Amino acid sequence: MAEFILSAFADEAGGGILNQIEALKANGLTHIEPRGLDEGNISNFTADQAKALKKVLDDHGIGVSSIGSHFGKINIKDDFTDHFESFKQCVENANILGTPNIRMFSFYYDAGEDPAVYRDEVFARLEKMCDYARSGGVWCCHENEKGIYGDIDDRCLDILTTLNGKIKGIFDPANFIQCHVEILPAYEKLKDYIEYMHVKDCRMSDGFVVPCGKGDGHLEELLRRFSKKDGKRFLTLEPHLKVFDGLKDLELTGGAESVKEEFEYPTNRDAFNAACDAFHAVLKKALA
Repeated sequence: MAEFILSAFADEAGGGILNQIEALKANGLTHIEPRGLDEGNISNFTADQAKALKKVLDDHGIGVSSIGSHFGKINIKDDFTDHFESFKQCVENANILGTPNIRMFSFYYDAGEDPAVYRDEVFARLEKMCDYARSGGVWCCHENEKGIYGDIDDRCLDILTTLNGKIKGIFDPANFIQCHVEILPAYEKLKDYIEYMHVKDCRMSDGFVVPCGKGDGHLEELLRRFSKKDGKRFLTLEPHLKVFDGLKDLELTGGAESVKEEFEYPTNRDAFNAACDAFHAVLKKALA
């Protein structure tokens, strides 16, 4: 059985790293997948910045589940040279931060194009990144993302089987739903290659991200199945809930309820807290 370790993209709680740490602790989460930080995106950190971040996290007892990088999130037609050089620094930073995982992607292609045309180039770039990461004791963990080569389950399976032993998978149910992929069949197809999971739910009808258990991600059953894997497994909450910036003004006129969406929140922290509450509730049911 899996030993679940709870993590989050805490930048969605708002504020700098100390505010992110406070939000994690307040919601019973022990790890962070760093992404947006005081100095900018984690992908652009220098070694010195990574060391400074590590000290702050250590001082507050927070671990790093994975680097929430943006590598592989460029168009396949874009030049790869500078992108790869930055990736090398990210591998060093992963070791500094004490995580063996870097979240990454498999490159965008233009709308309307056949992704099969770019398969060879996608795989050449992925393998180069994976080989470099493995030489540094780090794993590239591929996330399914709308609009990239590995956006649907079949192409994710292609990546994970072809590069088996060099790459691991992240399962993001909401991203699959936004590509009209049915969740439980996709999980069964990919489960042998999934290292950790992004916890995010979504409605199939309109692609709207909602709290866990409120969409079509079958989160309770999905987590129950994932719990059957062995070893320590990160569950990284990625809220992506909508913050309603105009709520205060509308409250003054009494019009808020007439336009407010079902899952909108007045602040980033409110959205993060609501996402955490729903996450804990679904996880409790899954493990009962």
